[in-house]
Amino acid sequence: MTTAITLQETDELSLRVTPLELFFDLVFVFTITQLTESLAHHLDLGGLVRVLVMLAVIWWMYDAFIWLTNAVPPSTHPRRGLMLVAMAGFLIISLSVSHAFEGGGAAFGWAYLLVVTVHTGMFAASGVARVSVLRMGLLNLVNSALVVAGGYLQGSAELGFWAAAFALQLVTPRLVDLPQFQLRADHFVERHGLVVIVAFGESVIAIGVGAAGTALTLPTVAGALLTLAVCIGLWWAYFGHDDDERATHFLAGLTAARRNRLAVSIYNLGHYALFLGILLLATGAKPAVAHPTAPISPAQSYAIASGIALFLTANIAIRRTIGLTPTAPRLTAAALLPLTIPLGTHLSALAQTGATAALLGATFALEERMGARD
Repeated sequence: MTTAITLQETDELSLRVTPLELFFDLVFVFTITQLTESLAHHLDLGGLVRVLVMLAVIWWMYDAFIWLTNAVPPSTHPRRGLMLVAMAGFLIISLSVSHAFEGGGAAFGWAYLLVVTVHTGMFAASGVARVSVLRMGLLNLVNSALVVAGGYLQGSAELGFWAAAFALQLVTPRLVDLPQFQLRADHFVERHGLVVIVAFGESVIAIGVGAAGTALTLPTVAGALLTLAVCIGLWWAYFGHDDDERATHFLAGLTAARRNRLAVSIYNLGHYALFLGILLLATGAKPAVAHPTAPISPAQSYAIASGIALFLTANIAIRRTIGLTPTAPRLTAAALLPLTIPLGTHLSALAQTGATAALLGATFALEERMGARD
């Protein structure tokens, strides 16, 4: 058994992320930017629900392309050309986000159908059993049909169709023969890690946007640096203990069936929660940097605290799944984050971000003392 796993890992280590895939990721950071803008302009329950659904349907197909390039590396010109076509489709989807529920949903839907068609066509030539690809393709086409149909509606009717597409995504992994889809652990883990870094870029962009047009005073600089410190804390939560390398070895040692099931749980559902957390943080970070010494609205303060808490909670669940410890300090930090909300709403944005950065710093310092590598 040991020899078999070693050979398997050696074979998987031959596949690395390509420059085209990194180029592809630039569209995703634009998608996060557009979703953040949408939520910032509608920072209420209705706006949050719409962003939840849009992020879900977008991430489902974006992650599907990570599965695709894991099985079919874009190493030939035809494959690269099709990837660029899909990239264009994702760009149109991103451009239509801001007006998706205000009459612009049709463009979102047809671009989504284009992306699904390219994905299914490329997977058909991947060597995976045709029956499995057909089943996956048909489910994704039904999914895209719901998105297209919803795009011609507005309000709750459109949201209902897109929510149905989201629900279909949740059950799709149970309806396809997952073990038939080859998954190489090193590329798969690295690829998701790079997408997380790209998503962190939105939080950094939020700092710049918040500081734009304001005098570079000491409070503004302090607000920007403390917000950056919070982003660094989230980066540390994901990468600080080489969790990506440890996840690679963990997945490589599993059977194909268990590996693929966990890949859906960790990297599709788990990372959806991570991205939503980053998006919420970025939504609250802009006004926090723009007016660091003034109180922020309850919605903005909740966005900051809940975004970080959601990121930590999802990160904890992922780490526990692959057997990484300790998790208690991060769980404690997630539970304490709501206590920072009154600081933002009654004192200042600077007080909330400062307390949050201090809490994250204390959390990871405690982990080091507990022996995070054990």
